[in-house]
Amino acid sequence: MSKKLDHRKRYTRKVLKDSLITLMAEKKIAAITVKEICALAKVNRSTFYAHFKDPFDLLDHIEEEISEDMQRYLENIPLNSDEVAQEMTEQILHYLKEHRMIIETLLNHEGAPTFEKKLMTLTRQYMVKGALRDAEVDDTELRYLTTFVLSGAIHVIKDWIEQDMVQSPAEIARMINSFVTSGFSYLR
Repeated sequence: MSKKLDHRKRYTRKVLKDSLITLMAEKKIAAITVKEICALAKVNRSTFYAHFKDPFDLLDHIEEEISEDMQRYLENIPLNSDEVAQEMTEQILHYLKEHRMIIETLLNHEGAPTFEKKLMTLTRQYMVKGALRDAEVDDTELRYLTTFVLSGAIHVIKDWIEQDMVQSPAEIARMINSFVTSGFSYLR
């Protein structure tokens, strides 16, 4: 019986998450009601409230789940590798491609305003532990450097998503890392 309840609980959370993501593709999170989520998910409002406080709580849950998934992806990358940046970028891009609908919705202008920042924070931690572990720069410069690099990378990723992810994750990772390491000299 316990397994059946666990399965139901997982299913309910999944349909609620899917419903929120579908609605967020159409409008801002602040304009989405519990009633709309429940109607799309075909569950009662009391069922929603048994799992989440409001749409923002559901969104936080989705973002946290994505962060945990991405951490698992990134934990498989050996931090002693010289190709850490390429590998890390490629792993992130594979994850984003596998979860395209959710990621596209969360990164778009109508999506979740905090998701991009959470993505940057998570990736920054791995950059500092990996590719930048031996950097001889103070914490302030390191923060600005990672903000600069990650902002550019995230916008390249947004463009890649908008262009239907035609290039492979490996190709986009190569480009991002070439842009970062070579800057404008990449064009020469």
